[in-house]
Amino acid sequence: MELKLMMEKLGAPQTHLGLKNMIKEVDEDFDGQLSFREFLLIFHKAAAGELQEDSGLMALAKLSEIDVAQEGVKGAKDFFEAKVQALSCASKFEAELKAEQDERKREEEKRRLRQAAFRELKAAFST
Repeated sequence: MELKLMMEKLGAPQTHLGLKNMIKEVDEDFDGQLSFREFLLIFHKAAAGELQEDSGLMALAKLSEIDVAQEGVKGAKDFFEAKVQALSCASKFEAELKAEQDERKREEEKRRLRQAAFRELKAAFST
């Protein structure tokens, strides 16, 4: 599911079978999942020319690569900052979810303060 979401955010959505084939292409331990090492293997295989040109993994490698020799360090910095910005702002749903979580935290804090004030008053009347 994480791979599916990542490919969608990068603008290269894949079918369920396409995702399975992508995983199978680099799944060294045959567990049907990508470990971090296997994820890095995608880029290693792309650099070595071992990926099929029409595969989803090649699309992934091309979408997230930059030639520092051609673009320079500043260009690479801008490239990765733009990627981070695009991924962090990509989903309105994520922003709404974060706002909802923040609201819950504020409500919980208010509840704790009310309970503490009540205990204080209760203690004053109890003595």
